[in-house]
Order: sequence, then C-alpha cells, then structure tokens
Amino acid sequence: MRIVVVGAGLGGVAAAVGLHRAGHEVTLFERGAELREAGTGIVVMPNGLRALDTLGSPLRGHEMLGTPAIIDRADLHRTLRAPLPDDLVCTGIPVERLEPGPTGVTVISDGVPVARADAVIAADGIGSRLRGHLFPSHPGLRRTGRMDLRGMLPRPAGLDTDLLACQLVDRRSGAMFGLFPVGEHRLYWFTDSALHGPPPGADEARRQMLSLMADWHPLVTELIEATSSTDIYVDSITCLAEPLSSYTAGRIALLGDAAHAMPPDLGQGAGQAFEDAAALTRHLTGAGPADVAERLLRYDAERRPRANRIMRAASRQSRLTSQTGVAAWARDLLLRAVPTRLATRRLAALWHA
Repeated sequence: MRIVVVGAGLGGVAAAVGLHRAGHEVTLFERGAELREAGTGIVVMPNGLRALDTLGSPLRGHEMLGTPAIIDRADLHRTLRAPLPDDLVCTGIPVERLEPGPTGVTVISDGVPVARADAVIAADGIGSRLRGHLFPSHPGLRRTGRMDLRGMLPRPAGLDTDLLACQLVDRRSGAMFGLFPVGEHRLYWFTDSALHGPPPGADEARRQMLSLMADWHPLVTELIEATSSTDIYVDSITCLAEPLSSYTAGRIALLGDAAHAMPPDLGQGAGQAFEDAAALTRHLTGAGPADVAERLLRYDAERRPRANRIMRAASRQSRLTSQTGVAAWARDLLLRAVPTRLATRRLAALWHA
C-alpha cells in the first residue's frame, strides 16, 4: 500500500519507519532542505519509550522503559530515521494541501501534484496547514502567555550532582527552571516564564531571564550565561484552542502536534506522537487500499480519547504551575497534601499506553 507521511519531525519519522517496516511503500515529504531536527534536549517519558520499542526502535542506553530518558533531540532524530532508506525521503517539498478521491489522495506542493497515495499521515507540526484544511471550523492554536527558553551546553567541571534533574518554580513570578544531564558530558536546561507580546530573540530572551532570575540559585544564571546564543531556542508556548473532534478524515490521519498540540508541562508531546506512530503502524499492518478508512477510524478510536485527555491535563498543569502569590502558596500546600500512593497511581495512568 502507498502511504505518504507529511512532516519529518520526530513523530513523522517514527511513523514512516514503522510503516516501512510493516511492508508498505512509504514516502516521507519534508518542507526543509534537509532531514534534520534542531533544538536542545528532550525528555521522553516511559510511555513514549515503550511506543518506540514496539516500532523496533529501542534507544541504546535507555533500556529502562520505566523511567524517563533525557536525550539530545538531534541524536534522537538521527537514531529514529536510520532504518529509513534515503530514497524514501523527499526534502524541500512543502505540502500545501491534499485532494482526497474515492480511491486515494493526491498530494499537492506548490500547486503541482507530487504523489498519489492510498493513505496520508499528516505530521506537519503544531502549525499544521493540513489540519486547517481538514477542519476549517476549528479555532486552531492559542497562545498560553508563556515563553519557553532552553539551551544545551558542556557540563562544567565540579558541578554539584545534587542539582541535576531538578525543577525550580518561583511563587513570585510563576517562572520555572529545569536542569537535566544529557549523557555524561552535557546539560539541558529550560525556563518557562510569562510572555507579553511576541517572543524576543535569543540574546534578548536570555537577558530578560537573567534579570528575572538574578536572585535564584547562582548556578541558574551561570548556566544560562555560559550557553552560546546559537544553542539557545525561544518559543511562545502555544497549544490547540480546543481538542479536535476527529484525528482522521477518510484516508487521512493526523499525528503528533498536528492532532493534539499541548503545553509541555507534563512532558508528553513526544510521547503522544510516538504512541500515535505505534498505533498507526499497528492498525495499518496488513491493510490494503480498500481497508484504509476503516483502519484509520480504529486509530482515531484508540488515540483520540487518551491524547485529548492528556492535552486537557497539560493545559490544567500549565495554569497550575504558573500561579503566583497566594494562589501559588495554596497550590504548594495542596500538592504536599496529596498522598504518595495517589500521586504514583496518577503517574502510572499517564505513563501507561
């Protein structure tokens, strides 16, 4: 069966590899000039690791599927795409729309048909153009009023290991700082703070964050200052304004941020994309062209309730984390009162796919 995957981010690559291994004729279209993933570190939760394992892509050095893995995003992308033959990848092709027909879907780029497929997987990211065409009445994205600033740098000598894998939240400003080791020699850090207006450039965002966190633990400002501006990334945190009513439309399925873009507060963006890829591979294995619409409905029935539930939970967590003043004090008191057993059960439910 001919399957086109649009978008070569982590989720799109995982789906393309899974479907290729399932015996389908897969073509991966990427608008960028090369197949790569920019960015810093990424936290992949246990459910995401298990999904990758089912796709035949276990991550070397991360065999403990019951704990999160902190990985260089570019390294993860290279690892995932390694099994995909080069001749299945078409770069520099922005897919602008899809034209469904009774027996297939025509893929259009720059006004010209570039492929005909039995099924199309739209994995074109948080700003998905294809999602807008498939669901024109959906309100699209909303800004959360938060800014994500993150970076990676070599691990300084003599660093206090007690400060690794930590997250700090300021009740005064609602700002957050997180720090994680990536392998033995690098560190990944991120901040989350209020954003008024468009996101600034890396240097200005760094200056703002250093001013905001001037009286935090000295390591926080030291690491931010020590990170090269070329290794700093700034984003306005956005998510879907409301959950989609379906992840499919006939022979077309949405995957990852195109289907359920969510705030990063639960660390589930990548994990849910990998669950999507694993579910699509499972439901389309052994399918022929006549089976596509029905098999994609099964995918939607499996994935949409869980992913939409997690998307709503991430939005609640985002609002909770960014509280300030009295509301932040009340939040912390309530969180400390939650029994450990209950908190463990909630994590288990989140990490269970």
